Amino acid sequence: MELVLFRRGVMKDCLTLATFLFLAACTPKLDWRTVQSAQDGYTALFPGKPERMERKLPYQNQEIPQALEAVKVDDDIYSVSTIYLSKEQISLLPKILGQLQDNLLKRAGVDFATAISSDATYQTADRQRKPTKDYFLEFMSAGAVQQSMRVRWITKLSPDNGAWIYQLSVLHTAPARVEAKKFFSEEQYSNFFDEFHPD
Repeated sequence: MELVLFRRGVMKDCLTLATFLFLAACTPKLDWRTVQSAQDGYTALFPGKPERMERKLPYQNQEIPQALEAVKVDDDIYSVSTIYLSKEQISLLPKILGQLQDNLLKRAGVDFATAISSDATYQTADRQRKPTKDYFLEFMSAGAVQQSMRVRWITKLSPDNGAWIYQLSVLHTAPARVEAKKFFSEEQYSNFFDEFHPD
């Protein structure tokens, strides 16, 4: 039951933020700015001033803090979602990460074996390069609007022996289908992923 509530809560917040950003006033196009989030342990490059949402996720009789920073530019929503686990909660990391990943992959009708992906690296604040993987998803739609996404997950231990789970993504919504991997390889999207640096 808690897993269902967790899933519904995450999806509800994503839809709420997407609606809010959609209705927001015009956003300057590709007004790149560095955002330092000391409380969430990262530095990111956003193509505009991001909006921030915070909430507590109910999970196994605990409250898990989650923060989301996102900005909408034309047909795209750039976002960084952060979940923080204390040292007492760190054992939950594999399950929570797996659930985040499964939710998105299932929405796209794929799994890790069939999803289009590419190997990538990210750089930490102390300039170490770490391996990661990007996934390129196309969400099924019967309507006139097509959605696709590039997403990356990163985990990092915190100085207090807890952990952060980061989900970086760009969601593209448009009338026409795009070939996700080719589309999201353009510089404006690569900049967002390349310039995310956990502290």
